[in-house]
Amino acid sequence: MSLRAPKGTDDLLPPESRRWRTLLRSWDVLTELYGYELVATPVFESTELFARGVGETTEVVEKQMYNFLDKAGRRLTLRPEITAGVVRAYIQAGRWGEFKGAYSGPAFRYERPQEGRRRQFWQLGVEYMGAPDAEADLEVIEIGYRFLLECGLGDVVVHINSIGDPSDRAAYHRLLADWLEERMDLLSADARRRVRSNPLRVLDSKADREATAEAPGPIDHLGESAAAHHEQLIEGLTERGIAYEPDPRLVRGLDYYNRTVFEYIPPSYGAAQNAVGGGGRYDGLARILGGPDVPGVGLSLGLDRILTAAGTGPPARAMDAFLVVADQERRSMAHAFARRLRLAGIRCDLVTGRRSVKAQFKAANRRDAAVAVVIGREWDEGLVTVKDLSSGDERCMPAGEVAGWLVGNGGGVR
Repeated sequence: MSLRAPKGTDDLLPPESRRWRTLLRSWDVLTELYGYELVATPVFESTELFARGVGETTEVVEKQMYNFLDKAGRRLTLRPEITAGVVRAYIQAGRWGEFKGAYSGPAFRYERPQEGRRRQFWQLGVEYMGAPDAEADLEVIEIGYRFLLECGLGDVVVHINSIGDPSDRAAYHRLLADWLEERMDLLSADARRRVRSNPLRVLDSKADREATAEAPGPIDHLGESAAAHHEQLIEGLTERGIAYEPDPRLVRGLDYYNRTVFEYIPPSYGAAQNAVGGGGRYDGLARILGGPDVPGVGLSLGLDRILTAAGTGPPARAMDAFLVVADQERRSMAHAFARRLRLAGIRCDLVTGRRSVKAQFKAANRRDAAVAVVIGREWDEGLVTVKDLSSGDERCMPAGEVAGWLVGNGGGVR
């Protein structure tokens, strides 16, 4: 019996992997433009990190984490999200001031696989620590919005809400819990258990959406400071031309959020889990994890969902040029020429060993190259033949001009 990938996981191979690589490069470039530097944290952490940070009564911690004991008996967890790990790293490194970090990598949740929900999924994200102002929220939201537009999701809308500060929520939680208790017979078993311990999680329950449709929302019970913060945020979204929609039911599924919460939703994406990312402010998370009382705001995007929502357009060419050696006595020259092209930023390759010209052209097509560059007798005159593998058009040109021609004419060059 042949082995298969575990349920809820996917292999990534060409040509689909080219789309991933393109978007990962774009993410690195975009976040660097905003001053976010690379952060990489372990894919497994102490189970306590997520129990304390994400929240013991959240569905993520109660039902979806991959927990295990290592050989020394330590309780560890495959990360179900990345923010808590980044904040832990920030504290461990002794960072106390402003910090901007960007990351990408896999996360893991045990849940029923379906479109938009995989047991291993790929997250992109940024975290902005040490900035309490709504301007930081706006910057983070703008980064995600701009990236999604670059990915081809031109119809994406930011759903936005505020869940207030902990001091605001104390009174709101009592109000919500009282409202929910009057409707206990309509709630799921999980919701009934959380009515007093964590009523906000009941609003986040998909199973209880109909029963809680008329529940009081947190946006109507904000304190003065949180209300002013939210008003400034809304004004900024309008000024920056970011399409948004108030969503008074939006609370997100993690306990560390306060004030701003948001999700990116492309209306054309029809999956049951139709958000391609989201985030919010988490001013108390560093303190909960044993660090200083430092504000923070961040976002995470699901690369898998983004690619699904963007559709299956043709991936970029795998290679800009494939060298075809028509005269085998010039193989060493061909390898030298390949090195020159690669130094110029041209993606190129050639087959190993001595193969016929026909076999080399077949290899060029299998590798999905934009052009074939034929190295034959004309090499002695400093010339090569360049053949467009889509149209069949050919031209002879000086070898020294090939790199510039490919760049100037598209030629599959990124």
